Amino acid sequence: MSTQIKSTVEELVRPFLDDNGFELVDIEYVKEGGNWFLRVYVDKEGGIDIDDCTRVTEYLSAKLDEKDPIPDAYFLEISSPGAERPLKKTQDYHKAVGEHVFITTYEPVNGLKEFEGTLTSFDEQTVVVTVGKKEHSIPFAKVASARLAILF
Repeated sequence: MSTQIKSTVEELVRPFLDDNGFELVDIEYVKEGGNWFLRVYVDKEGGIDIDDCTRVTEYLSAKLDEKDPIPDAYFLEISSPGAERPLKKTQDYHKAVGEHVFITTYEPVNGLKEFEGTLTSFDEQTVVVTVGKKEHSIPFAKVASARLAILF
């Protein structure tokens, strides 16, 4: 059900986002406590602000009211992916080359399941992360999650 809802929401919001220069980063439909949340993460060149979130919210809320694809009561949240933006699509990895990242894997690679360092390269088969002075080649199929990471 969650996958179908996410797909429907993407179909509804994608034209508006494309027409207004926004990028769809992710959609979540999750239950937390007793409440359902529909979260749509958007971004654009230079970042998004509260007015951008309001415009997307008003558009998507009207479309959801019109189509009514979600049987449960839910809270709609539109927001930026934040400074530690997740890397979901291959284009996200390409854009993040040279950036500091945090990656987890489904199984150990070089004896590790967590890698935090510079994303050195990505060729859609292999993610190369430099941690300290050591380079790790991680098969893309083994990546469980990846996000930008803030250096302190």
